[in-house]
Amino acid sequence: MPIQATIALMVIVFALVLAPFVIMIVTRALKRHHLAEKLAKRHGDAVHYAFILNPSKPQAETYREYITNYCNQRKFTYEIIDTQLDKDGRACALEALSNGANVVVAVGGDGTVRTVASAVSGQGHAMGIIPIGTGNLFARNMGIPVNDVEAALRVATSHGSRQVDVGRVTILDRPNEDHGHAFLIISGIGFDALMIDDTNPRLKKNLSWLAYFIAGVKHLFIPKYRATVTIQRINGNESVLKGLTFRTLMAGNCGQIPMFSLMPEAAYDDGVLDFEIIDTSVGLIGWANLFRGVVHQTLTGRALQQETLSAGSRIDQTQGFWAEVRLEKPAPVQVDGDILGYTKHLRFSVDKQALCVRVPASAKTSVTVGE
Repeated sequence: MPIQATIALMVIVFALVLAPFVIMIVTRALKRHHLAEKLAKRHGDAVHYAFILNPSKPQAETYREYITNYCNQRKFTYEIIDTQLDKDGRACALEALSNGANVVVAVGGDGTVRTVASAVSGQGHAMGIIPIGTGNLFARNMGIPVNDVEAALRVATSHGSRQVDVGRVTILDRPNEDHGHAFLIISGIGFDALMIDDTNPRLKKNLSWLAYFIAGVKHLFIPKYRATVTIQRINGNESVLKGLTFRTLMAGNCGQIPMFSLMPEAAYDDGVLDFEIIDTSVGLIGWANLFRGVVHQTLTGRALQQETLSAGSRIDQTQGFWAEVRLEKPAPVQVDGDILGYTKHLRFSVDKQALCVRVPASAKTSVTVGE
């Protein structure tokens, strides 16, 4: 074989042997280039936190200072937006989202939490909670630290999260309202709303939950309410209850309140609401029997069966996707302790797992990686 042909053949063989190594080197170089581009843009991926603060809370300024120091030390991108009399948590949260916030943190009580949740749910962004206030029921149900701002901040700025349901109350005889009112714990019509509305703020500050019971005594013997209630049950069937009389009708997402379990089977991520219809008669005996029944289901952790109640009181419990209530006379309605006023026609519904909530990794829930 001529020397020229031999040299050409050796070059071809050498090129074929080296080709895979050349391709590998080029591929790695391209990957490093793409990675460098991503790292160069990393500042644009930084999480933007928006803290929605209720300035009316006694500890609000202390919390503001702590949040500011905490975020500055960690070089977080953040903003603090105060709620106002004419600008509730929902409006503030919508403003924060329009500003580019990735995580919206409610800093306040149950009212601030629920109004922020109303805006954040279904938006694909996470919500954190830094509890201030008397109840903090939803925070407690989520295992979020209460009265520990640093621990709550760590949870709100971490990545452990839980998808939870959001209940909605739509006031159907107010056509000008453009959204349903969110609730994360319990919404109710009748006695419970009257009790909440009549609670003395000063007593609430000093006595906490006992203030509600004091207010409730005033309304034990008010006239009952009468309504037609339509419920879509979890089997898909609709039940119509005509001429239903009750003291209070509640829809629950979480059934746990301090000291008692109103709805032991309520789960905040099952996509259904737990409805409870409560009625009493025969005066104080009926209320005493009702109280005994609530204590019984709190201790047993099981929903009370009607046949276990004594005469003079009644608790009907069922689950469903929605319920519509038409009352014969206006009744007060509350959502997580906030009074919405009086109505004769409303609808309860639920948005399944519509809200991503930052929770502790140690919470007794299945923790996922959130935004």
